[in-house]
Amino acid sequence: MFNIPAITWTLTAVLLLSGSYHLLQATKPHQLTGRVNNSLHALMNVLMAAMLWNLAPSTMLAQIAVLTGAALWFIIQAVARPEFKILCAGSQGRLKCLYHSLSMAGAALMITMMTRHITTGPADAMPLPNTHHAMRHSTPTTATATLDHLPNLAIPLTIIFATAALVFIALLLRNRKPATTARNKTAPNHSPRNQHSLEALGAAIMALMFATMA
Repeated sequence: MFNIPAITWTLTAVLLLSGSYHLLQATKPHQLTGRVNNSLHALMNVLMAAMLWNLAPSTMLAQIAVLTGAALWFIIQAVARPEFKILCAGSQGRLKCLYHSLSMAGAALMITMMTRHITTGPADAMPLPNTHHAMRHSTPTTATATLDHLPNLAIPLTIIFATAALVFIALLLRNRKPATTARNKTAPNHSPRNQHSLEALGAAIMALMFATMA
């Protein structure tokens, strides 16, 4: 995806570290939904790291299906009735789940855009000896036409995730601990600062990867 190996290796390291953090959180005795959500985030980070190196192209359809299912799972949590306390609770929690749904859907769309060159291979541009068959062969299918329009979504998605990164950075700066905090007290591993840092990094990486596809 990137022509500079240093950028690819840096993004890979960040994605794998973020995925490891979510996987570690998934092993802790939280609620079942929390473990599932962290597992899905860990999986998304691993798939995005693999995407940077174009690994496992034969499983792309399965990856898209899993990420689409994860996006639907977060939407279900966001629109669930308030009685279900184990799902997204409160307006802030619902917004968080909606954003996570957007992230999962964005990752699925990114993989779909990566498969565009496979679907529209060079054979489609080769005319056949028979004129009638050549005209019929050159007519794009509905799926191919849809894939041709996917790059148009890259720019707005770049703007959306870049804006999200700035919002999370602002939240991170706003929630800085005051200097009067006791030094012998350590922050919890799953503190809002850690969450905002990971969200900002993830949104920035999504924006950067979509920018390369624009």
